[in-house]
Amino acid sequence: MTLAGIELVYLVNDIEEKTSGYYASNIWGINRNSLLFKLHHTTKPDIMLMVSSIGMWITDKKIDTIEPNKMLRRLRSDLLRAKLTKIEQIGTERIAYFTFTNFEKEFILIVEFFGDGNIILCNGDKKILALLHSIDVRHRQLRVGLNYIPPPEDGLDVLNLTKESFRELFSSSGIGKTIGRGLGLPKKYVEEIIRLSGIDSKKPSNEITDEEFEALFEIITSTLSKVTQGPHDPSVIIEDNVHDAYPIRFSDDNLNAKKVDSFNEGLDIVFTEEILEKGKSLFSSPADKKIESLEKTLTEQKNAISIVIEKSKTIAEVANLLFAMTSQGQHNVRDESITNSLKEKNAEIISEKGISYMKINESKIRIDPDSSLPTIASKLFDESKKQKGAVKSIEKLMKKTEEKLEKTIEKGEIAKGSVGFKEIRKKSWYERYRWFFTSDGVLAVGGRDSSSNSAIIRKYLENNDKVFHAEVHGSPFFLLKAEDEELLPLSLEEVAHATVCFSRAWQISAYGMSSFWVNPDQVKKGAPTGQSMAKGSFMINGTRNFIKVSSLKLAVGIFKEDEDYLMVCGPPEPIKKKCLCYAVIEPGGSTMSDVGKKIRAEFDKTNEGFKKIFLIDDYVRALPTGSSKVTETGSSKVTETD
Repeated sequence: MTLAGIELVYLVNDIEEKTSGYYASNIWGINRNSLLFKLHHTTKPDIMLMVSSIGMWITDKKIDTIEPNKMLRRLRSDLLRAKLTKIEQIGTERIAYFTFTNFEKEFILIVEFFGDGNIILCNGDKKILALLHSIDVRHRQLRVGLNYIPPPEDGLDVLNLTKESFRELFSSSGIGKTIGRGLGLPKKYVEEIIRLSGIDSKKPSNEITDEEFEALFEIITSTLSKVTQGPHDPSVIIEDNVHDAYPIRFSDDNLNAKKVDSFNEGLDIVFTEEILEKGKSLFSSPADKKIESLEKTLTEQKNAISIVIEKSKTIAEVANLLFAMTSQGQHNVRDESITNSLKEKNAEIISEKGISYMKINESKIRIDPDSSLPTIASKLFDESKKQKGAVKSIEKLMKKTEEKLEKTIEKGEIAKGSVGFKEIRKKSWYERYRWFFTSDGVLAVGGRDSSSNSAIIRKYLENNDKVFHAEVHGSPFFLLKAEDEELLPLSLEEVAHATVCFSRAWQISAYGMSSFWVNPDQVKKGAPTGQSMAKGSFMINGTRNFIKVSSLKLAVGIFKEDEDYLMVCGPPEPIKKKCLCYAVIEPGGSTMSDVGKKIRAEFDKTNEGFKKIFLIDDYVRALPTGSSKVTETGSSKVTETD
């Protein structure tokens, strides 16, 4: 499938709207032409954006790395933590411009979806910093250090198509070609427009009637509007030779079309399948060549057995002939009657360099013509047995070849199977924040910064919740999501503990701090008249229920929920109780990155599969801000089936 310019118009607007306010938290190389961006927002779910030379789309799949991408290191260096501020397209050109800002620096990632495709990283002035493919053609040069130059524009702006500009395209060419070439539309849209118009596609465009022109113009503008703006009625077709996504329903109503919820979902299905198929081909190609070679060897060995068996049989027949003639009173192999009988069996006596042979077809068996017929016959029988022995040797070789073939096929299937993807789990709302389940099984959710502090109070505070805050600058707000008004002392203590530990107290190792909790109606979301409050701050009225927190300890752990593994950080006791593995940490020591690496190494000992599930960023994100040290690691008594 090739992404059309009019389809890109819709995607640019749709993806820009959905990714507003997001920044790049991670980038993976999928293959040499495809990159996966993990976009993060402080209050919204993460978005996985695939950027490839074949297209751009939001995905719910994480494809395993197929081959290295040479731009990955540079992109991570410049774009990680950078905010995606803008996505643009010029007209209906098949080029997308992603603008990222990182502090005062601006980067533009340009993706070209035509020809072999290209991905180009530029600075804010469009000076090329890195690119997939250098280009040196008549109308433009692309290489590191030069300014980016787009290809020449087609000239006709189909988004603002007028009757006059459309009429200017007409010539003696068929109307189908005129629409396709003049408007730059893919074949599927041209065929749909022609189908709806009822005009013969080969009819010269300068011969269509005024009535046909008006109808055709209306169909074209309507189709363009539906594709670029909606409403959509999307579907996909996945067949042997056709992989395509359609934003609108076509009039031919293809019965093989499968309805999907959005055009983006259709692209995710089609393009993911395309990337996987190419990956499988790449991985299995060496195995396929070896399989072909082994199959050829096996065929040759089977043919060799047939030839040897036939040879043995023919030699034995000549030997039997000689024995039969002996019983008839003949004794000399040179007798004319024997010579004639041998010729009927394609056998004869020959001499080469003074040595006599019995030649049977292409086989030569050394004999003494002066010997008796039984002696010569015995010599031939020995050769026949020898040939049969060769069959066994070839059969042994065949068995080895078959075993090699079976293993190679298996390796090829494994190689193909190694190219796959996993569905990205849809996270629960609270996973965007600090969270854990208390020893009583109650959910506790806390903010990460001022924005998320504001979000959890304004969006998720409910009547039965308890609101926690610590008496220290930079404290998060935590909610204990109680289902009823019953007070659970252990849960209250654990959430108070977490509130202090995730505050600035951790960074300065301030022991002996207190946290307090209040009811929802004591939290005022607006400042008193004439006053203002900082973002993420709230007024607290009435009595505060203080809880002293004597220690600063947290635990990072991994537990299994249904078929998924989740990473959590909270007070040690509930984490140890619930998780398969855990690491207890205290303030001071190493950087967040180093501590994350150390914990990851420990957890990977519990389950090698964690390497693919959790990145180092996941470990760092779970940790409290500031330096930490690991004081205890272990595995709990919880089993994966609990």
